[in-house]
Amino acid sequence: MFAKENEYIEKKSKFYGFLITEATEEKIKEGLELLRKEYKKATHICYAYSISSPFSEKAVDDGEPSGTAGRPILSVIQKTKSKDVCVFIVRYFGGIKLGAGGLVRAYTKVASALLN
Repeated sequence: MFAKENEYIEKKSKFYGFLITEATEEKIKEGLELLRKEYKKATHICYAYSISSPFSEKAVDDGEPSGTAGRPILSVIQKTKSKDVCVFIVRYFGGIKLGAGGLVRAYTKVASALLN
């Protein structure tokens, strides 16, 4: 289901990135359900997508501080001019707070690796 996957570790927090290409709202729902089953103990499953027809964009922080996860992911999607994609990032908290800036950098890094 996922076109590409990657992993990133920052101060003991683990970030697992997943990319869906040719994304539709149905594929996105299926992908989210699959990740929630597979990564039951994950602290957060954040994501963003951009669909061209009908045009729709969404960013979800899933409990991370507002604007520190979904929005940076969506920003990478927009900057790379990617269409019909969804980026999911699963996070396991490692016990060390990253702060807002650290979260934005980590989510941006994982999303960029998936889309470049």
